[in-house]
Formats: sequence, structure tokens, C-alpha cells
Amino acid sequence: MFDTIKKFLPILLSLLFVIACGGFDGPQSTFDTHGPVAKEQADLFYLILWAGMVVLVAVELAIIYIYIKFRRKKNSTRIPSQTHGNTKLEIMWTILPAIFLAIVSVPVLSAIWTIGTPPKNPDVVVNVHGHQYWFEFEYQDLDVVTANELHIPVGKKILINLYSNNVLHSFWIPKIAGKTDIIPNQGNYMWIQGDDVGMYYGQCAEFCGESHALMRFRVVVDTDEDFRAWISHQKSEAFVPNDPLEKSGYDIFMSSKAGCGGCHMINGSKKAKGKIGPNLTHFGSRQHMAAGILENNQVNLRNWIRNPDMIKPGNIMSGQAAVYMDPNKSLTESEVIALASYLQSLK
Repeated sequence: MFDTIKKFLPILLSLLFVIACGGFDGPQSTFDTHGPVAKEQADLFYLILWAGMVVLVAVELAIIYIYIKFRRKKNSTRIPSQTHGNTKLEIMWTILPAIFLAIVSVPVLSAIWTIGTPPKNPDVVVNVHGHQYWFEFEYQDLDVVTANELHIPVGKKILINLYSNNVLHSFWIPKIAGKTDIIPNQGNYMWIQGDDVGMYYGQCAEFCGESHALMRFRVVVDTDEDFRAWISHQKSEAFVPNDPLEKSGYDIFMSSKAGCGGCHMINGSKKAKGKIGPNLTHFGSRQHMAAGILENNQVNLRNWIRNPDMIKPGNIMSGQAAVYMDPNKSLTESEVIALASYLQSLK
């Protein structure tokens, strides 16, 4: 048996090294922390990991010691003494683990309290609504509603109120904070803080339907000045185009044939008051589209308008919009190009 283990040991060790290779600075690594909540969770993970390693090593050493000391000797016919129970040993291995767990539970409970207690006076409050399959961000008291790109000021405490009126979702920004479930018709909350300016990946971490894996978003941590400028811009009304192609796209968007305004909001428009889909007032200023899965450019936008179900199966737009349900209302290629040009102009 030992010869077999020795033979395969190099292969097993090689496999372990290959499996462990992943890096700590990947786009969704929970070990590359950029906020106090994520750091608290990472520190707790390391604490439990090393505590578990201590227990593992202690138990394995005890097993090896018992195996060597009490194994049957070569050519020995002596039967080992038969025992049942050992009161002292049983008391010891009951008390020691209890003490060990009590010690470990102190930082664990402290971390749970820190993470689970919302700030009393948050700098910004954002109401997050989970839809199928995108996130809506409503900045409470700032009169701003946007989608799929969450801007927050660096170093400030952000209270996140979580809502869903459809199915269970989970809000997760790996480098800033751990996942928190969004419970339908019940609500939940969490708090986050970004300590470094930059863009961070986020996504739904609870299976919520056909395109769950495509329900992503970005968190942009801005300087205070950039955040205030962004808020000010988001409050402004939508750009009204003068370019002929963009103007044609505007007319298509507002027309009863396309019916885009029945599902999407355009601030300042009397026709686009819909709240089923994302607010598109400043759609052109977003770096990504389709809930963070595509770069926001003309090619991707046209492909999305042509057939959104091909990109994100099961989305509401392809299942309810008249231009996809009624062949007589289908958009022509020239209408797709004009509509995409108008949406891109909404900076």
C-alpha cells in the first residue's frame, strides 16, 4: 500500500498545485479586498482556515502516533487488550474543543455584528431593486434612478436597501462586500464602503431564472468631486437630438409602433414614462449594457435591439415588447440603426 502511495504521490501533489492556481487579484476575487466589509470577511476566512488547520494537524498527528505505537508488531500473536471507553480522554476531547470554539467564536461574532449592523448616519442611501435580469439603483433623497452601474463616493458608508417583487436574488460585490439575499416582498439591507477609486464587478449570486448568470453590474467608486458631478448630471433631463439619424431614432423610440416609452423612462419626456425596464435617460454614458455583459457600443446595441433574447434568454423585453411579439411591428434594419444612434446620444 505504501509503495502505491509513493508512486502516485507526485501526481497528487501536482494536481493540488494546479487546482490551487488562481491568483488573488482576479476580477471577482474575494481575497483582493477594497473595502472594510470585504476585509472583515477575508480576515474571518483566514482565521477559520488556520484554526481548522491547527485542528487538522493535531488530529492527524494523533492518528499517526496511535497507528505507530499500537500497531501489531511483526510476528506477534498477542491480542491487544480490549477496552471500552476512557473517561479522562473523553472529558479532555470534550472540554478542549469547547474552549477552542469559544475562543474562535469571539472574532466570528464580532465580525457578524460589524457586517450586519448598518451605519447610523450613512453618507448615501441606495434602494436596489432586483429584476429579471438587471439591477435598478434608486438614490434615496438624491432624486436619481439608474441601472446596472452603481456609483459611490470613495471612503463613504453606503446603506443598501434591497428589494425584489419577483424572485429571490442575491447582491454581491466580491471585492467590496459579501453577498446578501434579496428576498421577494420582504426586503433586506447591507452596507458597503469602497476604499479605492476604480470599477468593481458585481452580480446576482442566487439562481433567479434562465439568464441568472447574465445578471451582472458594476460598482464605480468615484472621488467626492466626481461623484457630485455624476449625481448632478444624472439629475439633468435627457439630451434632445438634432442630428437627423438620432432624431429619427428619437421618433421611433417615442412612437406607438415601437412602444419603447411604455417600458422605459426618459427624464423630461412626456411619452417615455415606463418603469418596467431600466431608466434610459443617460444610457449613452454607461460603460456597459444588458446588465453588465456587453460593452456599450453601436455594434452590441444594434445586436441587442435586433434580438435581445439571443443575448439574454428569457428577458422581459423580448417576451413583451410589441416589436418582437407582433411581426407587423418588427423594426427594419434602418430603424434599428437609427434607434441605436439615438440611445447612444443619451450621454
